[in-house]
Amino acid sequence: MRSRSMEFMGIVLSIGLLTSTAARPAPPLIDIKVQEAWIRWLPANLPAAGYMTLVNEGSAAQVLIGAASADYAEVSFHQTRSNNGMNEMTQVRSITLEPQIPVRFAAGGYHLMLMQPKRSIHPGDQVTITLRFADGRSIAVPFSVRN
Repeated sequence: MRSRSMEFMGIVLSIGLLTSTAARPAPPLIDIKVQEAWIRWLPANLPAAGYMTLVNEGSAAQVLIGAASADYAEVSFHQTRSNNGMNEMTQVRSITLEPQIPVRFAAGGYHLMLMQPKRSIHPGDQVTITLRFADGRSIAVPFSVRN
C-alpha cells in the first residue's frame, strides 16, 4: 500500500510540474535594435574600440550593464569627455536607453573597449559581442572588424 501511495504522489507531483512549466510565459523579447556594429582594428594586440547605434524600440527604459565576447578577455563601456580642453576616457558602469532615443557609440563619445584578444583578429573578421541588460536579458551582436 505504501508504495502505491508514493507512486500516486509522484504522478501528482509530475503533473503539477508539467502544468506549472507550461503556464509560465516565455521571456519577453528584447526591444533593442542594434545598427552599424563595427570594431576599429588595431595591430599588435592593442586594445580595440567597438562602435554601434542602439535604439530602444520598447516603451520602457532599458539599462545596459555589461558586455562580453569569447574573442576578448575584457569588454567594457567607456566614454570620452572633454575636461578643460583635454579629452578624458572614463569607464561607464551602465547606460540607460530611453524609448525611441538612439544612443550612438562613436569616436569621441561612448564606445566599447576590447582588451586582450584571445585570437588573431583582422579586418574582415566578425566578432560576436553579447550585450547584457539590468533585467537579465541579453543579445548577441555580430560586429564587423574594419581598419
